[in-house]
Formats: sequence, structure tokens, C-alpha cells
Amino acid sequence: MSSHLPRYAYEDFTVGSEWSLGSKLVTAEEIIDFAGQFDAQPFHLDEAAGKSSILGGLAASGWHTVSMFMRMFCDAYLLDSTSQGAPGVDYVRWKRPVLAGDTLTGKTTILDQRTSRSKPSLGFIKMHHDVFNQDGLLVCELEHTAMFSLREPVES
Repeated sequence: MSSHLPRYAYEDFTVGSEWSLGSKLVTAEEIIDFAGQFDAQPFHLDEAAGKSSILGGLAASGWHTVSMFMRMFCDAYLLDSTSQGAPGVDYVRWKRPVLAGDTLTGKTTILDQRTSRSKPSLGFIKMHHDVFNQDGLLVCELEHTAMFSLREPVES
């Protein structure tokens, strides 16, 4: 086990702060691979079927889009934090198709934070995430509360 102390803790996620999610190129191969395993609808598996659908091309499954967001979220800061998981997701909205060749970027905005009443070493952070394509158009948004350990636990 690593002795590395996480860079980010509950105290670093201040209300109103924004966190970049970096970028991710979406390939046709990964769209087809994900769809073949988890969402085998034709417009996720075949370029021609995608073009003839309302999606306009080979499109990532919405669940694939959320999975790519999660990878971006992990790589940007979550894996170097005191994250203790999340009790759930409040909502996910797919706003536009994510197509092969798109480059995704995103940001997290911290909406609220509070420490746990029953576990003084734990805090809850409400996060809003926006994912954009290379044209700056919103493709997905989601909101959830995440749990992080405090660097400096409050005394009860």
C-alpha cells in the first residue's frame, strides 16, 4: 500500500470553486466496444445506422458518456483525494449525442458542503458536472453528493 497522502481533501472543495476535468478523445473503436458489451443498439455499433438515426453518426451510449466522464473525474483529481465514494447520483441528463471523433472536456462546480453529524471525520460535497464537446456544446450534465475525509476532523 502506498504511503502517499492524497493531495485533495474535503477542505479543498470550497463552495463555488470550479475544477477542470481535462479532455478525452472519443474513438469509434471504444464506442463500438462499449456498446457491444453494454448497450448494443445499432446506432452505437454501426456508422451507417448512426447516420440514419436522429443521433447523426456513430454515437456513444449515454452510459458510455457517463463512464468517460467518470474516468476524466478520476484522472483530474478524484484518485488523488480522500474520496470515500458517493451515496448516489441525483440526476444525469444527456443533452447532445457524443460522436466518434469528439473531444470531451468538462468542469465540476462545488455547490454545497457540510460535515457529517455522526462521523466528524467525513464531509459531504454536492457537485455539479458539465461535459462539453469540442465545439463547447453541453453533451451531458450530472449532479451528486460525494463523500470525502477531512484533513482536519472537527471535534464533536
